[in-house]
Amino acid sequence: MTGPTRYALFDTPIGVCGIAWRATGVVGAAVVSTHLPEADAAATRARIERRHRGAVETVPPRGVQSAIDALVALLSGARADLSAIPLDLSGATPFERRVYDVARTIAPGTTLTYGEIAERLGERNAARDVGRAMGRNPCPLIVPCHRVLAVGGALGGFSAHGGVVTKTKLLAIEGAPGHGDLFA
Repeated sequence: MTGPTRYALFDTPIGVCGIAWRATGVVGAAVVSTHLPEADAAATRARIERRHRGAVETVPPRGVQSAIDALVALLSGARADLSAIPLDLSGATPFERRVYDVARTIAPGTTLTYGEIAERLGERNAARDVGRAMGRNPCPLIVPCHRVLAVGGALGGFSAHGGVVTKTKLLAIEGAPGHGDLFA
């Protein structure tokens, strides 16, 4: 039981981000996607509207505003905990949801590899599948796919706008080892 998709844009230290949600009868609202900055606010808005046809830009309800506040804090360098933000991952496969659940346990400033997530799922040979799930992550930052690296600590890919440059910037903001001084 979900309502229509709503969204809001919000300013952060890295640019204008977006968040989309649906009203629910259980938790009030659940986030369906987050969007890192595009070239400008209009481009971020257009991306959200392409992804969620018919979505309406509006003032976020209290729970979503709390999520926005936590996202801004994280992007300002705080160790914000986003793990309790309600998500609507109904478009994800059961495997993807399991991957996202593990990823949400990775604390700011720390990382795991695709293989380590596969091991935590009890599927040692599923590192590539974990990578594909991360590539389809609808909620970057809340599901911190930027904290998931390739073997040996290599960056791997990043499907959000800006690619691995954005991934590196996010890791630097969080002070992840080997990345904390790149954008200081």
